[in-house]
Amino acid sequence: MHLEATHPKRHSNRSSLSWVLFLACLAASACSQPKPPSAATVDPSPVVAKVKLPHAVLPDGFTVDLELAVTPQEVTDGLMYRPSLPEKRGMLFIFDVDRYPAFWMKNTLIPLDLVFLDSTGIVVDVVADVPPCAADPCPTYSPTNPARAVLEIGAGVAAAHGVGTGVVITFERVPGYPVESADTTEVPPES
Repeated sequence: MHLEATHPKRHSNRSSLSWVLFLACLAASACSQPKPPSAATVDPSPVVAKVKLPHAVLPDGFTVDLELAVTPQEVTDGLMYRPSLPEKRGMLFIFDVDRYPAFWMKNTLIPLDLVFLDSTGIVVDVVADVPPCAADPCPTYSPTNPARAVLEIGAGVAAAHGVGTGVVITFERVPGYPVESADTTEVPPES
């Protein structure tokens, strides 16, 4: 004899309980499944946020996106250990005061142009095609005139885009450079 046959009421409760549990599980799994997106909510072209980098505009209008070297560690590291540098990329070193900065190419793997600038963005000197340093001691490169900033770009970029002593390079989205003149008001002549 089968136990359930002797207790028909239990069988009915168990059966109902099983169905309730089954339906609860089915409902829970249906709720946890992601809904397929509707055609109205799907955008076929993903939105990519464009970050506006600081950049330099060279005399011929060519734009170079910049990394800024401001802190002592950023200045020390510069473009070291980089296997390449795209033509439209560079690094700008900014100093608090005019000086004769000395640059060397130790651990720099790519040849560079060093563009030395005054506080207003005028080029005071260019050292072109500076090669990587193969062995110590590495030579240093300094401007002939004091500089407030130095733009490092790939070798040949300066010549290709008209960068030379006396030309102005425009900078956008570079905090604190070029340095604004403290006194922009004209003093009237005394009578």
